[in-house]
Amino acid sequence: MTVDLSSPLTAGHLLRASEPLPVLVGPVVLDRVQQGRAYLRKVLADDERPVYGAKTGFGALVGFAGRSTEADQCDNTLAHLGAGQGPDLPLDIARAALLVRTWSLAQGLSGVSAHVVEGLAAMFATTFVPAIPRYGSVGASGDLIPLAYAAQALRGRGHAYLGGVRRPAADALAAAGLTSLDLDGRDALALVNGTSVTTAATSLALSSIRASHRAAADLTCLLADVLGADPGFLDHRLITAFGHAGATSVAERMRALLAGVQPSGDRPLQEPYSLRCSPQLLGAAEDALRYVDGVVAADLGGVSDNPLFFPDDDLVAHGGNFFGQPAAFAADVLAMVTASVGNLAERQLDLLVDPSRNTGLPPMLAAGPGQQHGLQGVQLATTAFVAEIRRNVLPASTQSLSTNLRNQDVVPFGTQAALRAYDLAELLRLLIGSLALGLRQAVHVGGRRPTAPKCAELLDALAEAIEPIDPDRPLDEDVRVAAHVVMDRRP
Repeated sequence: MTVDLSSPLTAGHLLRASEPLPVLVGPVVLDRVQQGRAYLRKVLADDERPVYGAKTGFGALVGFAGRSTEADQCDNTLAHLGAGQGPDLPLDIARAALLVRTWSLAQGLSGVSAHVVEGLAAMFATTFVPAIPRYGSVGASGDLIPLAYAAQALRGRGHAYLGGVRRPAADALAAAGLTSLDLDGRDALALVNGTSVTTAATSLALSSIRASHRAAADLTCLLADVLGADPGFLDHRLITAFGHAGATSVAERMRALLAGVQPSGDRPLQEPYSLRCSPQLLGAAEDALRYVDGVVAADLGGVSDNPLFFPDDDLVAHGGNFFGQPAAFAADVLAMVTASVGNLAERQLDLLVDPSRNTGLPPMLAAGPGQQHGLQGVQLATTAFVAEIRRNVLPASTQSLSTNLRNQDVVPFGTQAALRAYDLAELLRLLIGSLALGLRQAVHVGGRRPTAPKCAELLDALAEAIEPIDPDRPLDEDVRVAAHVVMDRRP
């Protein structure tokens, strides 16, 4: 895969950016970047035209003159933002964030030097990753503090990773064969004045949660088949009458997976809600995810910076295109989806291990109850995962706090929302893996082999990757393997 900066950026590009990735800066991109830069020079030469951050101080200090030289203005931009704290961001977020930033700058509306775009593109061919502290952004004037650390690392200051090893940034640049970026004040401000960390984390979280959502639908089908449930809860006439597009598409997928299923006749007329209402729950999640799809696509296709430069209109536009409210709302929605889908998976596992509801399978799916304990430890862990997700679902986008001498008197907290969604996506993945492991074990201890061919294929894939739990063993790795089998296969 190659990223062409003259073409749309996609979530797939961000997923691929964690590894070395060719990024193409073609003639079209260079031309528009150079035009934007030339226009910036024209405007800066006019003493009557104000340009935020190039001739002025930053944020609440915009009413004061900036540094007298461009090099000093760069240093001042980045130095005062060196206030981040906490552990480093996951490296895939850091790389994805810089890809988002590179694409935005490559649109030619930021007035940056062409060598900045070219230098960023060159970085992606290596394993270089700036070390960026997690805490410090409110996502209002862009992700100022985390992106400042990225910019400093690209200048050879601070720290970075190369081949996954943390080291001084200057050493990492040299070992990667990269040249440190030479920045002026406008270059530095353009690098930090965008919501790229927020967008990247939201996009990566969305990709993971979408995979979990698909797997949840597939595992629900496998559960229904293993238990011998009647698939009537998916009848197309019933779902069509419900009237929701997400439920219609989810149920269609589930009917396809259950094609050929033979109900056992041993189940109650109406299944528990964790089975019977699954297309409605997962359908609502699908509708919500489609909303997030749209927000992420818009963020990836938009320019996040201030000011923006429009040479054809002789316009320097000062505004708020660095305000991350769309992603804040979207990431909060992702957290809610994670909580609901995760709760569904946990309740389905509870149904599966309960001998009063699982059509006579042994308690905890233990091969020899008492002498063995099967899924008991795994179920305890899933309870903890759900509790952790619930504890973190409080919306971040509604927690605005005034800051920056009331210049930033409303803030979206999109960065917090996005990073939280990214974290919760991993817990959801573990819940999906736990349910998948339980279904693999259920057939080993007496559950019927699936009668729907596609469900049987899914079970066989799990059985090929995971040995039965007989005797007991630590299952932490098995949960992760099971998640990989059901989430990372072709949808």
